[in-house]
Amino acid sequence: MASEITGVTFPVPKHLMPRFFAEGKTVFIKPATVFKELRSGMKLVFYQSHEDTGYVGEATIRRIVVNENPLAFFETFGDAVFLTREEVKAYVGNQERWQGVRVRKEVPRKRPWMALELEDIRKYDTVKKPERFVPVGGKYLRE
Repeated sequence: MASEITGVTFPVPKHLMPRFFAEGKTVFIKPATVFKELRSGMKLVFYQSHEDTGYVGEATIRRIVVNENPLAFFETFGDAVFLTREEVKAYVGNQERWQGVRVRKEVPRKRPWMALELEDIRKYDTVKKPERFVPVGGKYLRE
């Protein structure tokens, strides 16, 4: 019997975590990976990457928005987005550079971005170690 998907976890570098817990940011954005099964009401668990790794908090997904242009999220959500416009532009620039390594000559497939609007964001008292590695693309959480 397949276990039910209850949410998702994505790695977030440790230095960006306070934006959710201390600075009140409520919109998590990233290239759209592991999102097709996500629904409003599911959990996003924050996986802290780089140092002191592990699950450090969670939130409830209020709304999911997918867009080809990540900068459009600033029109929708304004300052609630946890990255700055400059960080997003730099990220997109890096992505284009990585795609340049490919041998194929077609136009690189543009991956859409997703925004997860969050509510009930809470930080855990202690870092919880996951049973399995959390890949950079994220992974579903199951009951």
